[in-house]
This record gives sequence, structure tokens and C-alpha cells, in this order.
Amino acid sequence: MLIAQITDAHVGPEGELFYDRLDTGAALVRAVAALNALTPRPDIVLFTGDLADRGTPAEYDYIRRLLAPLEMPLAVIPGNHDRREAMRAAFAEILPDAGFLHQVIEEFPLRLIGLDTLDEAEFSLGLICAERRDWLDRQLSAAPDRPTVVFMHHPPFLTGIGHMDPINCAGGAALEAVIARHPQVIRVLCGHVHRPVVVGWGGTIASIAPAVAHQLPLDLRPDAPSAFVLEPPAFDLHLWIEGQGLTSHRQLIGEFGPAISYDTGQPL
Repeated sequence: MLIAQITDAHVGPEGELFYDRLDTGAALVRAVAALNALTPRPDIVLFTGDLADRGTPAEYDYIRRLLAPLEMPLAVIPGNHDRREAMRAAFAEILPDAGFLHQVIEEFPLRLIGLDTLDEAEFSLGLICAERRDWLDRQLSAAPDRPTVVFMHHPPFLTGIGHMDPINCAGGAALEAVIARHPQVIRVLCGHVHRPVVVGWGGTIASIAPAVAHQLPLDLRPDAPSAFVLEPPAFDLHLWIEGQGLTSHRQLIGEFGPAISYDTGQPL
């Protein structure tokens, strides 16, 4: 099984540039094209939040048109820039019709559980409250022998990036205790930070994928200013190898020239 993880597109109104510099809609188009060009194809694409920049119905209509060429199944969860009801309406065929936008996807060798970490009372901050934590505990208890990937937007751990850690997932310590009770969780996949990060957490591995649009600069000073940088966009690929586990790769999005054969020195 091959999982693709894309995150943090921040698609704004059609025709509008992000901070007058970046066409995030075009960036999502390039990400979709890169996913479709993969061989083998991913079995599913997980979009781990911040699909939109302002969460308006018009943005989601635009996003649906940009995602329409995607040739594989899609799962989505909200980020802090998304709005729950507008997103629910736009993705009604794959999201629950009431409550949190959680998902449990059963039809693959790996069980996939999506967590809604949106805190609509505090923009930017994520939240796993007792209700959401208990829901996850029940889902994990229902299938203790199935290897499981949990995917969410806000990381429930610290990254060392000073201006992002205060807006991570509140309730992270309690969530970690739930994850630690369920050893079938082989990975926790996150977005939000616009940087690749990997950490041992909750008795498993947690990771953050880079964004398909803009990244955040790698600045580990506690007082680092909030900023973005136009480093190459990317997405993560997670390959399930029976008997070994989940092996992850990072794929940059862009044209970097063809692969060159070591044997002939010629393009492949």
C-alpha cells in the first residue's frame, strides 16, 4: 500500500496571490500533476488540512475544481485556515454529515483514522478535547490488531520552531497517552508547520509533511519571527512493506531534469 500525504495548500480566492507573491492555486495544480505522474500510483491521498486560506465556500469550489484531475481516492481533514461547515458542504461525499470531520477508512491493508483538530474558538491553535480523544480511543479499541495510521493537521508535539509551537495541538499530552495505549498505531501524520519534521512520540513515530505551496524557514531560535519562504514544495509518500512497516519518502514538486543513468551517463 502506498499513501501520499499533501498538506497546507492555502488556496485563496481564484486569481488572488498569497501575500502578492505566490499563486497557491497553481501550486496545488502542480501537486496534483506530480501525484498523477507517480508510478506506482498511491492508493490514496491524505490532505492534512489548510486546503483553503480563508475557508470560504468560493475557495472550496475553486479547490474542488483544482483537485478534479486527481486520479486516486482522496481523504481530507480541516486545518486552522479551513472552516468546518463550508468544508463539509464542499466534500459532502467523503465527510460526515454532522459533528467533527473525523474519518475511519477501512478498505486498505492499513487502517486510516483522520482527526479533526480544528479549534474554531482560537484561530491557528489546534485542539483535541476530551470528546475527540475518547472518540479516537474507541476507534482504536475496536481494531487492536490492525496496523493503523492516524492523520491530523496540528502536531501534538513540539518542533522547536518558536512561533509555531504555541499554536500546535492543545491536549497533546492526553492524546499521547491514548496513542501509547494502542501499539497498532504505526504513524501519526501531521501538517501545519510547513516543514519536514520527524519525532518519536507516544510509543510510535510522528511526522510533519512539508507544504505543497510555501514553506516556513528553518529557524530554531525561540524568538524567531513568523515568516514564510519560497523553498521547493513537496509531499510525503508512505509505503507499507509487509513484515517491516511504514517506510517514508519525500518528493519535491518541480522540474529538476531527468534521471541520469550511472551506466551510460545518459538521461533515462
